[in-house]
Amino acid sequence: MSTDLLKRGQQIKLAVFDVDGVLTDGRLYFLEDGSEFKTFNTLDGQGIKMLMAAGVQTAIISGRKTPVVERRAKNLGIPHLYQGREDKLVVLDELLGQLNLSYEQVAYLGDDLPDLPVIRRVGLGMAVANAASFVREHAHGITQARGGEGAAREFCELILRAQGRLDAANAAYL
Repeated sequence: MSTDLLKRGQQIKLAVFDVDGVLTDGRLYFLEDGSEFKTFNTLDGQGIKMLMAAGVQTAIISGRKTPVVERRAKNLGIPHLYQGREDKLVVLDELLGQLNLSYEQVAYLGDDLPDLPVIRRVGLGMAVANAASFVREHAHGITQARGGEGAAREFCELILRAQGRLDAANAAYL
C-alpha cells in the first residue's frame, strides 16, 4: 500500500460509495414483473460497518434509484443515501454543507465516468479494479478487488489502516 494513499486516508471523516459496479458487480437483473434485484457482498457490508464503528461517516450516491439499495443502506445503517442523482459532485456539495466537512476529508469509491468528477475532487478518490480505464487513470488508487467482490471492504480497511484503527476494528471480533 502506497504511503500516498495512507497519508490521504488519515484525514478521512466521510466515506462515499457508488452502487452499481462498486457495491455490486455492475450487472442489472430485471424480473418478468419489471422488478429489479442486485447482489451485494457481505465482506463489503462488514467493512462499512467497521468504518462506521470507528467513527467515519458513510454515504451512498447513486445515479439509479431502486428500493433494494434503500433496503441495503438501511440494513447497514448508512445514514446518507442519495439515489437518482446523476451529478454526484452537486450531491456531495450538499452533504458536505450539512456535515461541515471539506473535500479533503472525503474518500470516494467509484467505477465509471459519472464518478470521475468526485474522484478527482476528494482527498482520497479511488476506483475499483474493473473500473473504466479512464477512471482508473485519474484515481488516487485502485483496489485489487473488483466491484461487488470485496473492493469496498478493501477501501474501508485502507482508511482504517491509515488512521491506525484496523487492528482494533479486527480485535473487536476476537
